[in-house]
Amino acid sequence: MLINNDTIIKDSNPLIRRSSEKVSVPLSDEDHILLMDMLQYVRDSIDPMKAQELNLRPAVGISAVQIGILKQLIAVSIDYGEGEKSEYALANPRIVSHSVRNAYLKNGEGCLSVANEHEGHVFRHARITVKAYDALAKKEVTFKLSGYEAIVLQHEIDHLSGHLFYDHIDPTNPWKEDAEALVIE
Repeated sequence: MLINNDTIIKDSNPLIRRSSEKVSVPLSDEDHILLMDMLQYVRDSIDPMKAQELNLRPAVGISAVQIGILKQLIAVSIDYGEGEKSEYALANPRIVSHSVRNAYLKNGEGCLSVANEHEGHVFRHARITVKAYDALAKKEVTFKLSGYEAIVLQHEIDHLSGHLFYDHIDPTNPWKEDAEALVIE
């Protein structure tokens, strides 16, 4: 499936606020191909040459609802440089436990589906445990994440319930801080 900046739906589209449906696992060929296409979008989006050639906005994650498909599928690729990467291609992901401690990105979050800037801190859990079907390993998995990866997964999992990052920003004090929180630069 072609996924680029033209095919990603924006927050003005009411579909982005709808809840996504669980998919059956193991994945159908159609769902597996879709999830691998989503992962490839994220991988390609951080390469400036490919991003320009293919009309991609840089991203570390994408959910199926962002391309107008209401299925619980998310793909994440975080490139730390020097060959170090974390990648996830997940179906039916859910957070089964989380820390009390918050975390947030110092400069706020962004999203492929949000064209306008929404400034402020987005408080999320510093640590999470996720249960999902892992399309890369082709099995059900449970794993723990912390820091930046935990924030990215929470952002994508939020999409499956129709929530956007700016829903978490305090409208009266968008840049409020939490002295106990993990702040990620």
